Amino acid sequence: MSGGMTRQAPLNEAPDAAAFETCARDAMARLPDQFRAHLGDVVLIVEEYADDETLRALGIDHALELSGLYHGRPVGEKSSMESGALPDRIHLYRQAILAEWCETGVRLDDLIRHVTIHEIGHHFGLSDDDMHALEDAVAD
Repeated sequence: MSGGMTRQAPLNEAPDAAAFETCARDAMARLPDQFRAHLGDVVLIVEEYADDETLRALGIDHALELSGLYHGRPVGEKSSMESGALPDRIHLYRQAILAEWCETGVRLDDLIRHVTIHEIGHHFGLSDDDMHALEDAVAD
């Protein structure tokens, strides 16, 4: 987003869910073709917080500790015989990302891109090193 996200929102107001989604989709659009080609069925969801059930399942005590989550099976583990499964989903949790933004001072669009790429990395079954390389590939 070339830093545009932080300039679009007034200084006294955090960007809304739609602005978060725009930034995340921009990161997805910058991915190399071999990754973008496998994201067509992935649903991107921006929520304020993770729900209590998700937090309990992950053993997380506070909603601000979870900034993103991938629900689904990595591409390499999928079978053509599967049917009726829910689509893979990437959840971005707006309040947790905003809290991290305030704590770290990292540009908000960079942080949203980081969380989005990390969750996409889970979709592809990537290692942390591979996720960092992918994030570097889509950086401004």
